Amino acid sequence: MIMLSFRQPLHPLFLWLILASFWTITASAQCNGPKPYSDEAFPTVRFETSLGNIDVELDRQRAPLTVDNFLRYVKAGRYNQTIFHRVISGFVVQGGGYSPQLKEIKLCSPVFNESGNGLRNEEGTIAMARFDAPHSATSQFYFNLKDNDNLNPSPKRWGYAVFGYVTNGMEVLKKMAAVKTGYHEKLDAENAPLEPVILKKVSVVTD
Repeated sequence: MIMLSFRQPLHPLFLWLILASFWTITASAQCNGPKPYSDEAFPTVRFETSLGNIDVELDRQRAPLTVDNFLRYVKAGRYNQTIFHRVISGFVVQGGGYSPQLKEIKLCSPVFNESGNGLRNEEGTIAMARFDAPHSATSQFYFNLKDNDNLNPSPKRWGYAVFGYVTNGMEVLKKMAAVKTGYHEKLDAENAPLEPVILKKVSVVTD
């Protein structure tokens, strides 16, 4: 779930490097097996949804830990046959957390927050959803439906880490933004699509 309260300051660079190394080791320990992702600097992934396809170019140069974390879920097939469970027109479309039966997908360890990488929460970008804790992002992601400056970092707060942008399929996101939403009792959440919007499959296009 995306929260909009920010309380913790950004770390200085040396501490960022220490924590980044720690998160890489921790994530590897929780997601065992050979390296399950592309080595491309800018790999493209395709989201096959019930409303059409969306192609996204990921930016490993600016967000290496976030991209690798995301691609672990892609390669493991954990995003396949999940839902977009939160849709707010003029704000975001969020997914990557639940099956259509509302079972939470299997998670890896949280990833270090790379929101200070220079990428902004602009229309058509993809970023990691999280709780208030700055380093709490795991599998859930969101697409920005407009420029959301309030999700970017400042000297006094962490932001939400952007790690790629849509290269094809903005019209699909517009379709998602137009679906009817309401309160979902099982999720105990507002802004849930009343008819499921399915993420059928996510795959790497350039490998």
